[in-house]
Amino acid sequence: MIEASELLPLPLETPYNWVKRQRGTTKKGYASILSNLQKRGAVKIISKNGKRFLEITAKGQLEVLLSKVGVSKPLKWDGKWRLFIFDIPEDQRDKRDLLRRLLKRNNFFKLQGSVFINPYPLNREAVDYLRETGLDEFIRILRVDEMDNDVELKKKFKL
Repeated sequence: MIEASELLPLPLETPYNWVKRQRGTTKKGYASILSNLQKRGAVKIISKNGKRFLEITAKGQLEVLLSKVGVSKPLKWDGKWRLFIFDIPEDQRDKRDLLRRLLKRNNFFKLQGSVFINPYPLNREAVDYLRETGLDEFIRILRVDEMDNDVELKKKFKL
């Protein structure tokens, strides 16, 4: 089992040294990874007191969420639907679009523009991260015992 301390940067460890330790990446590979993250808007480089730092952007935080979110598929369905409802403001459209892609990638079915459904729960880590990033302000997750006309949904999810 991997210790959490093995995954975190060591004291005074540079971002490059951390990536090298985690993935065995070369400097060229690191530069490529960093460039890709900057182009996607996931990180930005800031300068403070003559030193350069990496800062994760709101878009980057959402990408972290996307990587953490998963659906826990139990052996047997409990008969309850999970509705994921969100209303993210227009000025944060990139977060909204990424969130939609995340839900689709995790087999959530789109019922309406900002309403998705799945028969299985999100994992606790994903829910905690929604709170940490403040996205929970825009999102509601509901567990529904009954729903009319769910025959097609049951077929889609092979229930």
